Amino acid sequence: MSLLTRLLGRLLRRLVPALLTASGVTLLVAGLLSYDATAGPSPTPPATTSPSPAPTSGPTPSPGSTTPGPSESPAPGGVASRIAIPALKIDLPVVEGPPGYPYCDVAMYLKEYSQPGRPGTTYIFAHARKGMFLPLLEASLRSNGKSMLGALVLVYTTDDQLFLYEIDRVKRHALDFSLADELPDGVTEQLVLQTSEGPHGTKPKLQVRARLLYVTTADHELANPEPHIDRCGF
Repeated sequence: MSLLTRLLGRLLRRLVPALLTASGVTLLVAGLLSYDATAGPSPTPPATTSPSPAPTSGPTPSPGSTTPGPSESPAPGGVASRIAIPALKIDLPVVEGPPGYPYCDVAMYLKEYSQPGRPGTTYIFAHARKGMFLPLLEASLRSNGKSMLGALVLVYTTDDQLFLYEIDRVKRHALDFSLADELPDGVTEQLVLQTSEGPHGTKPKLQVRARLLYVTTADHELANPEPHIDRCGF
């Protein structure tokens, strides 16, 4: 039995009743069935037409005057190690973001924020480049990213957990961290993704928020892909 089949079985057996609506089940099943969870990081997608000039700068969160404050001492547990958005064919290892220019060929978490399974916001960012978070930027340019709403985001952690999220907001031209700092009413844990909207030095960023749906265990190898970091500079 494949990991995808087991995951789907657990999901349908254990998902909380509030999520077991016809539309919710349809969304989750369709998203999971469109993703080959037994594969490693997906191959580089075919070339697409991107905005000109193509954004090449890293998405280091530094816009505006609002900066993330220090987080509380992290609770025991894993940290984000892989992110996949099946609908956008995104699948990347996740590592801790460096103090300087962001890496290429991986996504990065902002250590000042939280981690999956802990209260607060998990903040993951990557360059708007081919094979990275470029599909987020491209989707945001069409109807302000409406097509991304409802898309599933899979975040794996180093302790072999899989966190399933659903995109519920797209924020273009962000100049601060308010989307990450202000959790919606009744929400204790969420995910925010970020990428560039222009070349190096462009301050506004694209932010995408996702709400947590479900948590399950994951195969160790699937949850911990080997990152091939490119210290790309600019």
